[in-house]
Formats: sequence, C-alpha cells, structure tokens
Amino acid sequence: MEGLEISEIRFSYLNKYGAFRFDSGYYNKEYLNDESIIQTKKYSTLKEIAVDLKSFGAYSLNNEVVYKTEGVPFVRGINMKGGRISFNNMIYIDETANSLLWKSEVKPETVLLSMSGTIGDVAIASKNWKYPINSNQDIAKIDTKGKINPYYLYVFLTTKFGQNYLKREARGSVQQHVFLSQMEQFEIPLFHDDFVHLIQKIIEISDDTLFKSQDYYGQAESILLEAVGLKEFEPSKEPVNIKSFKNSFLSTGRLDAEYYQKKYEDYLKLIRSYPNGFENLETACELKDINFNLVKEIEYQYVELSNIGKAGQITGCTIALGEELPGRARRKITTNDVVISSIEGSLGSCAIVSDEYNNSLCSTGFYVINSKKINSETLLVLFKSEPMQNILKQNCSGTILTAINKTEFLNIPVPLIDKAVQKSIQVKVIESMELKKQSEYLLNFAKKAVEIAIEKNEETALAYIRKESHEYL
Repeated sequence: MEGLEISEIRFSYLNKYGAFRFDSGYYNKEYLNDESIIQTKKYSTLKEIAVDLKSFGAYSLNNEVVYKTEGVPFVRGINMKGGRISFNNMIYIDETANSLLWKSEVKPETVLLSMSGTIGDVAIASKNWKYPINSNQDIAKIDTKGKINPYYLYVFLTTKFGQNYLKREARGSVQQHVFLSQMEQFEIPLFHDDFVHLIQKIIEISDDTLFKSQDYYGQAESILLEAVGLKEFEPSKEPVNIKSFKNSFLSTGRLDAEYYQKKYEDYLKLIRSYPNGFENLETACELKDINFNLVKEIEYQYVELSNIGKAGQITGCTIALGEELPGRARRKITTNDVVISSIEGSLGSCAIVSDEYNNSLCSTGFYVINSKKINSETLLVLFKSEPMQNILKQNCSGTILTAINKTEFLNIPVPLIDKAVQKSIQVKVIESMELKKQSEYLLNFAKKAVEIAIEKNEETALAYIRKESHEYL
C-alpha cells in the first residue's frame, strides 16, 4: 500500500446528498479536510440560503438563436477567465432572442459559474457593464436575492475551498459537468456583516480599477487610430474584387479569394499614406528569431499562448527544467520585447514582456520584436488594433494550422508614428497596465482574506486586511 492515499469514511456518507458517490477521487483527503474546516464554522448550503439558481432552459432554444456581430452580448465559457468576463471574442444575439432566453439573462451582481468544460471559472456581473447581457447553456447564474452577499459568495467560489468544491463535484469522463442540483449543496461559511461588506468593498474597488484600466487602454488606442487616420475610417464592404492574373497570383502567389478582399487594400493604402511615413516591419523593427538552445538541467520560465492576457500582459508561465519543456520553447524574450501570436484565431494575443519575465522563453508560435523607432507600448496598441489585425489575418496561409509566415510578417507596413504621439500612447498604456495589476492584486487579496477567515477566524482576516490594504481602502 506504500505510496497510496487512503481515506476512510462511513458507508452512510456515500449518499450524503442523495447522490451515491463511489468514485475514490470524491474522497480525496484535501476535499475531506476542506469540508471538515468549513463545518467548524457557521455555514449553510445554497439550497438552505434559498438563492435562485438558473441555467439556460431548454437546449432546443439554441435552434431559435442566430448569432450576430453586434447586439446583446452572449457570454460563453471562453469569455470567463481569472475571475473576470472578457468582452473580447464576444458573440451577440438580438433583442428577440434575449427575450426568449430570459432564464439565462445576466443582471448586475449575478454570480456566474461555469457548469461545463472548464470547471471552476467564476465571475460576478459588474455594475459598470452595459446591459442587457445574456449567456449560454454552460454558465449557471446565481441570483442571491439578498439572502447572501453576492460579492462574498463570488470570492468564496474563487478560493481554494470553492474551487475544490467544484473539482470534487465534477462528473463525466470526456467533458466534465457540474449540475445545479450539486451546486445547491455547496456549504458556504457565513461571517458577520462587517467582514462581508469589507470584502464587497474590495471587489468593487477592484472592478472600478479594472474599468479605469480598460478606459486608459481605449484612450491609447484612440490616440493611435486618430494619428494614423483610422478613427473614423470605414473599409470597403464590397464582396467582389476583380484582379488580373498578373496583379494577383503572379505577384502574390495567392489564389484564395479571402486574400483579395477590398477592405485589406483599404487598410494597407491608409497606412502607406501616413504623413509621417512608413516602413516594412523588417526595417522598422528587429525580429528576434534565433533559436535558443536549452540546457536540460537548468530551470526556465516558459510563456505560451494561454499565458497572454487580453490587456497585453503576460499573466503567468510554466516553470520547468529544460528537458521537460516542449521543442517549441526556443525563443528568448527580454524586458520590453513585444510578442505577437502568428496563429490565425489568436493574432490578438500580443503582450509586452515585463521585468518579471525577462530572460524567459516563449513558444516559436510567437514573433518577438522590438524597435528603436517605435516604443513597445505603441507597437502593442498598433498590433492589437483592428487595422493591423486585419492585415495580419490577410497574410495568414496554410491548411491544418493557418498562420502568418516570416516573409509575410516582415513585409507588413508599419506606420512610423510621431514621437510625441508615441509618448502619449506610452503614458496611457503604462497607466492602464499599472491599474490592471492593482485590480488583480485586490481580487487576490480578497480571496486570501476569505481563506484566512475560514482557516483561522474573522479577527485574523480583518487584521490582515487592515495591515495590507490601507492604501486602497
């Protein structure tokens, strides 16, 4: 039995909530320990608290929904990450579909919980969002109906206790699910109002700070688009573009119709007419594409596509020995480099390398650039902007894995943004990133405070809050 983990339980416990569980993973010692800690506190299940749990309604309603490019935002699991909802890659429905899907409509202060796929993603609907908003069948909506503070419930579900609940209850072999009937049985520790309201205040400040961060980035993008003449620019929507053989395949080697859409020509023409001039990326920037030779016994930080945040930041990395890293971990990155995904579908995954990731490695699926002519912040905003994203997309090629190759990437025209404009963009982006960090800090801070209250007591958690958060509260 050496090396095996054994948990001993009573037979009656197998049917504790009317769902007979005989799988050994359900009785993992960590899960049982979490449960025993919570049960030393005052607690209630969500069913006893009488919150309102909703999902999507009948799956057949999907047949009545037509997705749009604008309208009512329709949140999917892909939009939930790190305790937040990202409105990038959002799809939309119209008002008629929103009315039909009334059970899945999202209201301010609704707690959102992933039921399928990536179990454990949690978010809270912000008062700063523009409504109406709806969501798909994989997301549970918890309306606390004033019975429990939604901000506290949200934070609890992001703690290791809440996350372990969700992992423990997940069912299924290929795709994991957690059902509403299971969520009803979640045991929630209950604390005094002063502590709960303080947690709410921290989350509200975090949310407001994130909203300001997004606003600063939006300002930076507006400065760039106005400088290049793209702010009010509307590319052609003409579906047909007639080209001679000489001006198409013979000069580009491309026969795919998508490549010749007129909107791409419009974007290119505007950038090439920028008053301050332009250069191809090969001249305007330095491309760092020399393969780095890993040493098997040395530990490295490795950044891949999933580590790139929507705000242009690296959000994490894998730390592993050289012999444990994949063969694509071959690019060395340093502070202020800009990494840009080469894969169609992820072209918007661009980020500035911060000091924290200096001398890390990244995947060969990224292009790594820097420039003496354009600062890193301006490069980031430029390559995440709609015009440049369209130009990158135009130049993607391939069958199984569509991507932009090195030759096409180096030939992309880059406007030589005026230095004063670059400085303005830099200031806005730096401020945006600093506010984003503060927002993330406060989110993790609230989570830590709740964990302390559960593991120890409220007094210790309040002392931790007073000591560590005076500058924010």
